[in-house]
Amino acid sequence: MIAMLVAGGAASDADPFAAMRLAMVEEQIAARGVKDEAVLAAMRKVPRHEFVPEDGRREAYADHPLPIGHGQTISQPYIVAFMTAALGVRRGHKVLEVGTGSGYQAAVLAEMGADVYTIEIVEPLGRTAAALLKRLGYKVHARVGDGYDGWPTAAPFDGIMVTAAPERVPAPLETQLKEGGRLVIPVGRNFQELKVFRKSSHGLELVNTLPVRFVPMTGKVQGG
Repeated sequence: MIAMLVAGGAASDADPFAAMRLAMVEEQIAARGVKDEAVLAAMRKVPRHEFVPEDGRREAYADHPLPIGHGQTISQPYIVAFMTAALGVRRGHKVLEVGTGSGYQAAVLAEMGADVYTIEIVEPLGRTAAALLKRLGYKVHARVGDGYDGWPTAAPFDGIMVTAAPERVPAPLETQLKEGGRLVIPVGRNFQELKVFRKSSHGLELVNTLPVRFVPMTGKVQGG
């Protein structure tokens, strides 16, 4: 595995896309019922256009996912907001993200004050995202590797978010989640559900579901 630490502060909001970003939050996210003000504030600030290829920037704030190369996508803004709100992130929480992708979700979590650990199995994406997060000033721990095993040396986590779909919850992720913490993960092959779990003394308890479509989780999970 290749580990990287991205250090810095918050991103600047001074850009020509600001009005589009505000409209995205109000029309696509708040209007659909996401009311967590910390999530809305972060997504008003994080420059989503920086996380898409340059030839797709005119679509950066549109209401759909976008390709980022290597068969991967940046999720629809509403899905990013829904997953972040479902995770219940608060300032100072330690959060694991499996599937860095473009780095946008990690930036949103960092903007909210979370201590973010993120893993990407596709090395070019992982390296590009780490460099971008550093350039924008976000403090994120980034690693290239297989997220199936989580990040044992940083565990336990207050929350775990998975942005690619396995057929079942990887056992190491449940183990690395604190009691009372939440796991947000799309599960399934052809028909997926975004499942929100809370960990209790009895194991994972289902809190909420939403039909979704994500790229499949790859790596060790395919052998399970």
